[in-house]
Order: sequence, then C-alpha cells, then structure tokens
Amino acid sequence: MVYLLEAFGHQVSGTKDGAEGIELARQHQPDLILLDIHMPKMDGYEVARRLRADAQSRKIPVVAVTALAMVGDKEKLLASGFNGYISKPIEPENFAYKVQEFLGLRPLPEQACTPAPAVEEVGKESDLTPDSKRAVLLFVDNSAVNLQLARSILTPRGYEVISAPDVQQGLALAKKAKPDMIISDVHMPQQDGYDLIRLVQADPDLRKTPFVFLSSSVSSEREQDRALSTGATKFLCRPLDPQTLMDEIEACLRSRTGG
Repeated sequence: MVYLLEAFGHQVSGTKDGAEGIELARQHQPDLILLDIHMPKMDGYEVARRLRADAQSRKIPVVAVTALAMVGDKEKLLASGFNGYISKPIEPENFAYKVQEFLGLRPLPEQACTPAPAVEEVGKESDLTPDSKRAVLLFVDNSAVNLQLARSILTPRGYEVISAPDVQQGLALAKKAKPDMIISDVHMPQQDGYDLIRLVQADPDLRKTPFVFLSSSVSSEREQDRALSTGATKFLCRPLDPQTLMDEIEACLRSRTGG
C-alpha cells in the first residue's frame, strides 16, 4: 500500500503496532488513516475507538483495510467509528482511486488514468550509469497503475524499467532494447500475454530472455500450468508485496546467468 500510494504522490507513513499508530496520528495529524483490523496487542476496533475518544484525532477519517467478509462486518465497522472500508486483497488498479474518494479529492490526474505511453525511449538519461544498473526490465501491461507501481518499486533499487501497453509495442521495444527480462500481464485487449511469448520465442535474439507472467486475473493451477508450458520462466500472481517481487526477479535473473 505504501509503494502504491507513494507512486501517486501521497506522503505515507506506517507502523505495524496500534499504539504507535495512535501516537503517529496525534503527532502528524494525517489526512487519512488506513487501518487493519487484525493486529497483535491491539486490534483495529480498539485503535479506532481510542482515536475517536481523543480530541486530537477524532476528526481524522479512518478507513478499514480488511479481509473481513462476514454478514454484519460492514455495519460493525461503521458503528465502531470507521468512515468506510477497503477489502483485501487490494486491487492495484482501484486502490489509489478509492483512497482519493475517501480523501475527498478530485479524480487522479489524467495521465494516471489513461494507458501508458506507447513506447518509452531507450537510453533516456537517468541518475544511474549503465554500469550501475542491475538489469533492464521490460513490463508489458495495459494498466498504467501496474506500470507505475512497478517503477516505484524497482527503479530505486537500481533496475531500469521500460514499458509498453500492448503486445506489438512491447515486441518492438524488446527488439530495440534487448532487455534482461520481459514481464507481461496475461489478459490484454486484442493480443494477450500468450501471443507475446510466442512472438518472443520466435525471435532468435529474444528467445533466451527470461519471460515472467504477472497477473491478477489468472490464479488457477490449470492456467498457471498453461502459462509455464509456453516456456515462461515464472508465473506470479498479484497482489505481490515489493520484497517478494524483488526476490522473484533476482532469482529469474540468476537462473539466466547460472549464478
């Protein structure tokens, strides 16, 4: 959640402890509190009760981020002082927009809501020198939110992230940039990820490039087996925490070099 919200320009702080969260709210007076329900020591209901009982924090909107789905849970949350809730697992495509609504802000900027640019320029100047870059990663995904999240996670860690919003533009960019890895969504309009991997493997210069599927819409073992049978190195399901994504990418890169 932190990485996703920061990718959309929000200043975010966080803690795993309810008591510390209450203290942070008093000190910093945030515009919104996103609160889990099941936490050790003090659960979300107790945190919300104490926030509402304190004059310094009682007016701050509090939104539950929870996997609760029982009948009556919504009513219990609202009765406990929450202003609303967002269901887990969060959907990267919708999460930032829901937060904007709870903040009472205007919709996200147009560039964040529309598809990513057709093809990013290769060799664009950056703070990293070519020798310091860990690898060049090509993301092919028609969701601008997913691409922005990937950049926010991977660029600060030394990866160069290039992207394309569809199969044909992704293939063209792959041929031009020769990335160290291709990471593709499965379901995209017109042509899907399976079309892309077939085209990649048909190209002598690209066929040995590690190819990873990253999808929030495919989760069954049968579909994953199908994806891996096409020659994909790995199949990953969203939502995926940043460290796990990093670990999976590094493992795939090591397998390519035999490291």
